Order: sequence, then C-alpha cells, then structure tokens
Amino acid sequence: MVIASSLYFNTMHLMAPSSFASAHESPVIGDRGGGFQPPPNYDGGGDGHRDGDSSDYNQRLHRARLGLVCATISILMLFTVFTVVFLIRHGSSTFDERSNSYVRNWMKVSLPTGLLLINTLILLASSLTIEMARRRFARDVALSPVRSIPGVLIGRERGFPWLAATAALGIAFLFGQGMAWRELIARGFYLSSGTSSSFVYLLTAAHAVHLTGGILVLLYALVIYFLHRPVESRHIVVDVTAWYWHFMLFLWIYIFALLEFAL
Repeated sequence: MVIASSLYFNTMHLMAPSSFASAHESPVIGDRGGGFQPPPNYDGGGDGHRDGDSSDYNQRLHRARLGLVCATISILMLFTVFTVVFLIRHGSSTFDERSNSYVRNWMKVSLPTGLLLINTLILLASSLTIEMARRRFARDVALSPVRSIPGVLIGRERGFPWLAATAALGIAFLFGQGMAWRELIARGFYLSSGTSSSFVYLLTAAHAVHLTGGILVLLYALVIYFLHRPVESRHIVVDVTAWYWHFMLFLWIYIFALLEFAL
C-alpha cells in the first residue's frame, strides 16, 4: 500500500501540478473539520477484493496448495501399490505339473506405441498451455492493486484462451487413450486376457480417471472466469489445477515407460 500510495500521489502530481499544489495550500474541510482526506481503499481493479485482504488471499492459496500436496501423495501411494503388484506378478512363476518345473505365465502385450506417443505429446502441449494460463492469472493478481489507483490505466489483455485450449487438449488425450484401448482389443488383448493386459487397462484407466477430475476443475475455472469472480479466486483455482496437471503429465510418462519397458 505504501508503494501504491506513492505511485498515486506521483501520478496526480504529474497530471495536475497546479491543482495538487492548491489542494496542499488550502486543505478541504470535511463535515468533521478534517484536513486533507487521503484516498479511500479501493478494491483490486474492480474484482471485488480489497487490497487489505492480501494476507487472506495468501492464506487461501497456501491452504489450496497444501490440499493439492495431500491429494498428490495419496495418488502416488495408489500407483506405488499398483507398481509393486505389477512387478511382483511380472516376476512370479507357477508350478507346471506336466513339466515338473516352474514356468512364467506372463504374456507379452503388443502396445500401440505410436498412438501412445501422440497422446503423450498432446498431454505435454496441454501442460504448456495451462502453465501459460497460470502465469497470466498470477500477473493479473500482481497488477490488481495498481489498477485500483485512480489515474493509472492498465489495459486488460484478452490474450489467448489458454484454459479452454488446455481443456480441449485434455479431452483429446482421453479420446486418444480410448483409441489406444480399441487398438489393443483389435490386437486380441482384452481386460480378461491375462494379468499383463489387465494391468495395461488398470494403469491407463486409473490415470484417465484422475485426469478427468482435472478437466472438471478446468471447466469450473472457465465458469468462474466468465462470471467475473474475483481475480484472486480465479488464480487460486488455476494455480492448483496447473500444478495438478503437471503432476498428471509426469505420472503418465512414468506409466508409459513402465508399460513399454517392463511388459
């Protein structure tokens, strides 16, 4: 607020030095006999958030990020269990009474690697677009106090619809995963074909479900954006969703590598 007040007085002095000097020499007497009245606390750029509530905004952002950390830890634990069971079953063998020896019954799955690579590139592109959206909203929050100062005009950029692009790419990734499952079925690998094929569907479907949750939050962010909710609230939603989306990208790369090299 000290920086904002200083910028306010410097701007007014440059725009109307004579009127500012006269105001200093002849203070305005209010109803209660006060002297010069300082400017009121304006809201953050017309977004319905007061400058004095920045500490509350920081606390909300901290709580949201803490909740995200708890959610990602639980997801990591789930996929860690999947990985451990996958590796145990991959290396296990059963006793064959006919040959009187232990044999492995793990069936090699022919993955549609090319299609999965395209899906990976789509998810990577969506991670870049949501990062651009996160930085844009962070910039809007930083400029919000400056926009509240009378006489200071900062244009609002329309920019590229990064959130909508991310949602579209996320849906395209899910559509691509569906095509990969169809390709597996066409190659004769079903959910019940064996342990190896079951793990392919389990890991990819579990990731798709968690990514769908991120898409739903993205759609919610778009709704509150068009409803002109406070920019701080919009930034909190986009910030948490962006970090979750990056986590989904690295989780998918791990799953893809596990299936490609361990099957």
